[in-house]
Amino acid sequence: MHRCEWANTAALIDYHDLEWGVPIHDDRALFEFIILEGMQAGLSWETVLRKRSSYRAAFDNFDPAAVALYRQGKVQELLTNQNIIRNRLKIEAAIGNAKALLALQKEFGSFDEYVWRFVGGQPKQNECQSVEDIPAQTAESNALSKDLRLYGFKFAGPTICYAFMQAVGMVNDHLVKCFRHKQVGSLA
Repeated sequence: MHRCEWANTAALIDYHDLEWGVPIHDDRALFEFIILEGMQAGLSWETVLRKRSSYRAAFDNFDPAAVALYRQGKVQELLTNQNIIRNRLKIEAAIGNAKALLALQKEFGSFDEYVWRFVGGQPKQNECQSVEDIPAQTAESNALSKDLRLYGFKFAGPTICYAFMQAVGMVNDHLVKCFRHKQVGSLA
């Protein structure tokens, strides 16, 4: 069985085989991924994955309405939580991003409606033959990043946005030889 080359540890294999690239249309789950992708900046995805359950506990299961209400005391509490990445800028960005997401929900009806419009509402089916064929960013991730930043999002650059788009199934970047390419493509 062939799978994408980056899935080379138990945690990454589970994530790759069960989640990566599967289209998500749930605002809470989309919020979780935009925050976790931002937390990954400068780190490995495996590091973030290993801390994912701790993030869910620390960030009220990524309920944007709850996270938007966090104040300085909660920031201090999170900065002492050894089970998450303790970076003040990233923690404060998550809170600000929750507030921005709530504004987007009011304007667009849902975060789902907002983000999926950047790919026309349907996953892009890429035909990458090797890891080198997979871009770090695209015109769509550049547009999403630019727009998110207009709404006040932080840690939402074009590369982070493209990783988010891959994770939530807005693009199918499983390699063509990967057994998940066809499976995920059929979920569109």
